[in-house]
Amino acid sequence: MRLTRWFWAPAVALLLVGGPARADSERRPPREVASFGTLKAAAPDAARAQALAWLESVGKKDEATRKAFDALWATDRPVLDKVADALALGDPAAAKLLAEARDPVAPAPTSVPGLVRDAKRPAFYRANLGLAYAKALSNRKVFEEALEALKAVRAEEVVDPAAYFFHRAVAEHSLMMKKEAEGSIGRLLDDVGDAPERYRMVAALMQFDMLTWKDKDLGWIARKMDNIHRRLDLTRGGPKTQKMQKEVVARLDELIKELENQSKSGGT
Repeated sequence: MRLTRWFWAPAVALLLVGGPARADSERRPPREVASFGTLKAAAPDAARAQALAWLESVGKKDEATRKAFDALWATDRPVLDKVADALALGDPAAAKLLAEARDPVAPAPTSVPGLVRDAKRPAFYRANLGLAYAKALSNRKVFEEALEALKAVRAEEVVDPAAYFFHRAVAEHSLMMKKEAEGSIGRLLDDVGDAPERYRMVAALMQFDMLTWKDKDLGWIARKMDNIHRRLDLTRGGPKTQKMQKEVVARLDELIKELENQSKSGGT
């Protein structure tokens, strides 16, 4: 068992069952003020209307498309997933992108696709496609590209701001980006008025976990090794992973020398 798994096991359990929790706000760094005040998830009817309007704007007004749209909206899946599937219904490129991101055996992407970055695309399309894409990558632990996709869109433009900040915080925490993760957690806990309790609980756990972080200690080595293992699982054994491996080995050598010096000092 890897050393960092002590944290994620209870975190995943709490994500599933939910529960009240809150990180100490005084420990969080100054946060960015939300552009439009308190953020909330789009009401299902409002999101449906937006998705249908977008479909019609791209010429998908035929009966078959409308039946498929009504069928997917009749499910009990999260609103974000319904919106993402509506985008896939109206755009084959979006459908291909999401299918590849969701496929557990597909190669992990090495860059964020142009569909998510294209500012000429409607904000509703680009923002929610970017969030759905990032969520799918985050579920596969492809945190680097998930984070880049989230950076390319704005939380104020997605139908589920809580999912935006939660998956952004998970990626930043996993990549050992403490300051950035604290900022995303702050936005999730303070700016999103209807964030699910399961998100709040895991966010609080990440917050408390980061309070114990120290630079280049054994915990740092464990987190670094966990990231190396994750990257190797994604067949990313290139220069970046090799650099991380060298950093771990170098730090272990330093710690061994420090212990040897302490032992010699104690014996004299």
